[in-house]
Amino acid sequence: MVSLSTWCRYVANKFDFALSLASKRYVGTPIGHGEFADFVWKNLFQGKLTYLHWNKGEEMAPSIGGKGGTLLVRKLPIADTTHVFVGDVVVLKDPEQREDCIVRRLAAIEGYQMVSKDPEDEPFMLDKGQCWVVADNETMKPEEANDSRKFGPLPMTDIVGRVIYSLRTAVDHGPVQNSHFSLRKDTPVLEIELDVEEMAKNQKQP
Repeated sequence: MVSLSTWCRYVANKFDFALSLASKRYVGTPIGHGEFADFVWKNLFQGKLTYLHWNKGEEMAPSIGGKGGTLLVRKLPIADTTHVFVGDVVVLKDPEQREDCIVRRLAAIEGYQMVSKDPEDEPFMLDKGQCWVVADNETMKPEEANDSRKFGPLPMTDIVGRVIYSLRTAVDHGPVQNSHFSLRKDTPVLEIELDVEEMAKNQKQP
């Protein structure tokens, strides 16, 4: 049984999502208050805050499995510093194949100074709107991990969601370790929208 406080927090999350989506859609567009409000209410009461994503590869092992698995992803209509945080496992557009997505951990955002282990590389600061993502698999070399160590900083706008639950097998699944801020934000979403049986139905063979 989901508590009333959880439902209230869930509705607050849905309202924030609907408002952010409406603001993103109508930025710079002259519209009436009625049209804006209708769009917000439509997204507040229809649809979910999550979707399922199949992840393959070993780049994020052991955090979300080493041979692929089904992920529950929270939608992020606006990937800014109030909706996504350093430490989050995010889904983002593949910089090399834009029609595909990759899953990596957000390691740094605008204003962070990046220092290489190679003393010949000059330190640099991430510009406004930039982020740095890395694979969790520490056994992989940078070129194998296919992360920012290979392709450099990415725009925050490439982030489309945050992974909140991972199903490796029918008996091996659980919440994904994100930042403290995101774990607190995502708790009511997980309690209400998580359906492990549905995730298992969508599980592919590695």
